[in-house]
Amino acid sequence: MGKPLASFSSSIVSTILLLASAFNILGAEGSIGVNYGTVADNLPPPAQVAHFLLESTIINRVRLFDTNTEIIQAFAHTGIAITITVPNDQIPHLTNLGFAQEWVKSNVQPYVPATNIVRILVGNEVISIENKLSVASLVPAMKALHTALVRASLDHRIKISTPHSLGILSSSSPPSTGKFRQGYATRILKPLLRFLRATNSPFMINPYPFFGFSADTLDYALFRPNSGVFDENTKLSYTNMLDGQLDAVFSAMKLLGFSDIEIVIAETGWPSQGESSQLGVDAESAAQYNRNLMQHVTSGAGTPLMPNRTFETYIFALFNEDLKPGPPSERNFGLFQPDMTPVYNIGILRPKAKSSIPTSPAPVSPGPGGPKEKIWCLPKPGADVEALQRNIDYVCGLEAEYCKPIQEGGECFMPNTVKAHAAFAMNAYYQGTEKNGYDCDFEQTAAISNVNPSYGNCKY
Repeated sequence: MGKPLASFSSSIVSTILLLASAFNILGAEGSIGVNYGTVADNLPPPAQVAHFLLESTIINRVRLFDTNTEIIQAFAHTGIAITITVPNDQIPHLTNLGFAQEWVKSNVQPYVPATNIVRILVGNEVISIENKLSVASLVPAMKALHTALVRASLDHRIKISTPHSLGILSSSSPPSTGKFRQGYATRILKPLLRFLRATNSPFMINPYPFFGFSADTLDYALFRPNSGVFDENTKLSYTNMLDGQLDAVFSAMKLLGFSDIEIVIAETGWPSQGESSQLGVDAESAAQYNRNLMQHVTSGAGTPLMPNRTFETYIFALFNEDLKPGPPSERNFGLFQPDMTPVYNIGILRPKAKSSIPTSPAPVSPGPGGPKEKIWCLPKPGADVEALQRNIDYVCGLEAEYCKPIQEGGECFMPNTVKAHAAFAMNAYYQGTEKNGYDCDFEQTAAISNVNPSYGNCKY
């Protein structure tokens, strides 16, 4: 946790806000990305999508599930970090160095450096799918692909990894008992982790609290106030399911001697629509999960076993995809409709975009007092100072303009306290949203007020 914003000199604050405008206030490892799936017949052209993400959102990373040429070219000259994926069925072929070199020559070299390709994923959830040939070929394919990048002088620019489902774990509760499945731990995952360490690449995981919650644990899954989970082995308490899932993976890695490798959340999300009987499947729950997720992984709080960390995180998914098989929820994980209107608001739209893009047709509850009554979002009495500082960092990281008045010399710099600065930043964020109840949540540290906190030249 850094020093309170109020104690920084003007020059340091200016530097922080400049960094915040790129949503990298906590470092590249804390970046927020999206999974750009294309299992749909109604999506906008890739060039339009790339322009929208660059100009209208704070998203700076995109993960693709293939090597779609049109999409890769569409992101040229945007600076957005792109991750491409080798399909699972090509993994056995990639164990041949010649094939790997041709793959790089065809799918990577024509597009860099114009397109900022930063990572190649070899398959997706390969171990959980349990195709024996693909599983056996996974690490050799990653090594061959890395060698091909070295020979093309691209290994410093582009890293190799592969995402895993939580199915790679044989034990995950309590988190300290996390361990990899027998048979895969030493034969596949240990060599894989050794490769990741040698190439300074991350271990990538697809944690989904949505698939692990029950009626009793919905609040725990959505980062809402709850009774928590206590790990008797470590004497640590967990307040949300994602931390428990991440720490179970960390425990499994530590058991093999690889606790030093960065963990990246390659995929996580929450659907906004499903079967009418499904608990917690609605726009408000999806907005709560993704909003709280973003704030948590970029806060620097880390997890009980991995404190003081941020996590590069990719939300699933960019769009609702109407051709995905399975139950209705599978087709409704998107942050945006195919016409690029938000399904719900989680604070990823830039202010100008909020005024020009129609509000979502998805029903969400308005804040207390209704939309016509002037209301403000302010810290709750007794709110933890460190939590309020995280709120400042979060808001300033989304949009630097929100925080200019609380810089030294600004109209709202005085009183020079964390609580006062947090009040202004949190309310500035709230006023820039659609003012739904969850827009003034901030992990339960804020509340709606009808008392105007403005004073002097400081206007809220």
